[in-house]
Amino acid sequence: MYDTTRSEADVSQQDIKISARNVQVYYGDKHAIKDVNVEILDKTVTAFIGPSGCGKSTFLRCINRMNDTIDIARIEGEIRLDGEDVYDRRVDPVQLRAKVGMVFQKPNPFPKSIYDNVAYGPRIHGLARNKADLDGIVEKALRGAALWNEVKDRLQEPGTGLSGGQQQRLCIARAVATAPEVLLMDEPCSALDPIATGQVEELIDQLREQFSVVIVTHSMQQAARVSQKTAFFHLGNLVEYGDTNDIFTKPRDSRTEAYISGRIG
Repeated sequence: MYDTTRSEADVSQQDIKISARNVQVYYGDKHAIKDVNVEILDKTVTAFIGPSGCGKSTFLRCINRMNDTIDIARIEGEIRLDGEDVYDRRVDPVQLRAKVGMVFQKPNPFPKSIYDNVAYGPRIHGLARNKADLDGIVEKALRGAALWNEVKDRLQEPGTGLSGGQQQRLCIARAVATAPEVLLMDEPCSALDPIATGQVEELIDQLREQFSVVIVTHSMQQAARVSQKTAFFHLGNLVEYGDTNDIFTKPRDSRTEAYISGRIG
């Protein structure tokens, strides 16, 4: 097994945003994730790639405890965010998810106005003292999601009335409105057309200036375009992790090479 705990000597502790140690995930009797060890860097896009059912989305959902919502799921091992164990009993999952935002495969705006979609998180987390504060947060989030100029004159219209690509950017704005430190994206472009995909990919590149971004993608081309680090999962194992360019041009493990070349998957 490739040692994923430290791929470069020049990575300092300050660069590490998320650290996973010996993570196991079980769904009932099924051992879905096996001995995952990885250090995910701050202000970096990290792509999780691998065949369907290999565990990449399952592991992604461990980072903000989304698997807590599945009755038969059991997680062992340790995941730390800025050195704090996210599975410590004292950690409130709701507060954790404000720090670790998530964007899903299909755009899922709330059945509310564009404004209220973005304002929802800041409201429930008490991030705005008044309406002016909230207006500022909403505008900043929509600008951050490259959507403000397209919707600024129709903020009270339903978010569900936007195009698919706009809806996904609205969901990104909703995720960043709580000022998270990490943004998880589970195949955020799989339901989008090529033009909308390009817009979201460009946005991801901008977002890494502020966040640690972790993206699950089936598209190796997308991983190569948007990420600086890539992790290859296969059959519940994290097979290889390193610089994206190295994973795609000189993988160390034969399984990675077989997947990249299309022989497995």
